[in-house]
Amino acid sequence: MKKAYLFLADGFETVEALATVDVMRRAGMQVVTVSIMGKNEVQSAHDVTVVADALLEQCDFSDADALVLPGGGLGTENLSACEPLRAELATACRKGILVAAICAAPMVLGRMGLLDGRKATCYPGCETELGTACYTAASVEKDNNIITACGPAVSFDFGFAIVEYFCGKEMVATLRSQMQFA
Repeated sequence: MKKAYLFLADGFETVEALATVDVMRRAGMQVVTVSIMGKNEVQSAHDVTVVADALLEQCDFSDADALVLPGGGLGTENLSACEPLRAELATACRKGILVAAICAAPMVLGRMGLLDGRKATCYPGCETELGTACYTAASVEKDNNIITACGPAVSFDFGFAIVEYFCGKEMVATLRSQMQFA
């Protein structure tokens, strides 16, 4: 079973986090939601309180198959300011572990230079923070072990891209059918 860690920071985009977790869990992936805030309760950009499964300082990411970042303006700034998270992201990229970010969150990767020379997408207006990435403006972009997506409306597609990476197109087709996507 593939294991993903999804990071939550105050100000995260609600649908980007929860839809992504939902899709990955439906596919049978183990997903651990991780608060970087020093407390389990994390407040979304739209005042939804989510109780994370674990705190960043309690986690050992050596078993990670994926690290996932939801967006949201304030959430992204909080993620970007978290040095222990940035260290884990750098290690994951170096090891070829999947790193996925949606909406404003690709800026975290761009600021670290992790998108340099890669295709990437993000929320419109954030592309100046992608380093030397090739900004594609696609809904979802995959470049080797990095998946980026443009925003809330493609949250399910973002989740499906992560599932496809690990479980294949057939699993995505099954999920799309079960979830009644056209």
